[in-house]
Amino acid sequence: MGYVHSFESFGTVDGPGIRFVVFLQGCPMRCLYCHNPDTWTERAGKSYTAEEVAANALKYKSYFTGGGGVTVSGGEPMLQTEFVTEIFSILKKNDVHTALDTSGIMYGRIEKQKLDALLDVTDLVLLDIKHIDDERHRELTRHSNKGILQFAKYLSDVGKDVWIRHVLVPGITDDDVYLNRLAQFLSGLKNVKKVEVLPYHTMGEVKYAKLGIDYPLKGVMPPEKERVIKTY
Repeated sequence: MGYVHSFESFGTVDGPGIRFVVFLQGCPMRCLYCHNPDTWTERAGKSYTAEEVAANALKYKSYFTGGGGVTVSGGEPMLQTEFVTEIFSILKKNDVHTALDTSGIMYGRIEKQKLDALLDVTDLVLLDIKHIDDERHRELTRHSNKGILQFAKYLSDVGKDVWIRHVLVPGITDDDVYLNRLAQFLSGLKNVKKVEVLPYHTMGEVKYAKLGIDYPLKGVMPPEKERVIKTY
């Protein structure tokens, strides 16, 4: 059994093609710009078996054109590694492309055997690198980035395809010094197929209000479109 926050049946921004997206519950990180605070609690939402999740996704298989498939996101999906592995195993038997959307924060916290079993049935990893600087990463997420960067190198070593995601936040990650450091780090990886610079947005602010939580980046505006384009 696993804990699921929600499903999206026609996802177009979480991997290639049209995708069925599974958002799982639970995340150890507390990113200042998180727009899904309702996924933080691990044992919340609705519980499903892996078979139920896979069956739900497979109903939309005819729409997985252009390299589409199923993405499991969160929260942090690697908090439920065995659950995701079972979902992906069923999907691979049905020739469905699988993508794991993760921050990498669980690297080193789960057994290598379980990690490798998950990667064996994962076609693509969407790796969200929050900040390249460890101190600033701690300020942003309450966690070090050392394990995350080690995970990125491990994925490179085993040849697992990766898309890198990086949120551009004015005053936090929108800094040429840090962006150049990130670019230098990524240049040393052999498996990066795409880099996505995602502009910070304020759509999660409403959720914070509903949950009675203070929004930590109140007043911070999204970056200008030209700045996002220039960052690429």
